[in-house]
Amino acid sequence: MTQRINYMKESPEFFNKIMELSNAEKESSIEESIRNLVHIRASQMNGCGFCLDMHVKEAKIHGERELRLYHTTIWRESTLFNPRERAALEWTEVLTKMPEHGVSNDIYDRVHGQFSEKELSDLTFSVMTINAWNRINVAFKTEPGSADAAYGLTKAGLK
Repeated sequence: MTQRINYMKESPEFFNKIMELSNAEKESSIEESIRNLVHIRASQMNGCGFCLDMHVKEAKIHGERELRLYHTTIWRESTLFNPRERAALEWTEVLTKMPEHGVSNDIYDRVHGQFSEKELSDLTFSVMTINAWNRINVAFKTEPGSADAAYGLTKAGLK
């Protein structure tokens, strides 16, 4: 396998800026449980093993139930998510796989019905941020679990 570059080392100025954005996200109006679901769903959709691994472990550490983690791919059929969580997952999906003609008014209205304007703006930045992380970690094939010790993810008890 071809060795990929270490983007943190090669572009520290950009890495530090996206880390700032990720840290700011923690202070947003969106609750941690929804941010976890957003990060997991976008990472699944983008095929980012590193981010999916990381965010599943974070969610478990934050108290998320395992069955809900398994159900993120089938959230439409699952009874485990409330309307606000469903709206966040729908928003994540539509912004992750942007439709050719943008976001429909139906989807926007449905999601906006669950979130204030500030919350919807913050949610959009959460989706944007995880998609950026997914793209760089997919591009450089960052190994899932390789940062567990650095990010305190070993306490999730998942191997």
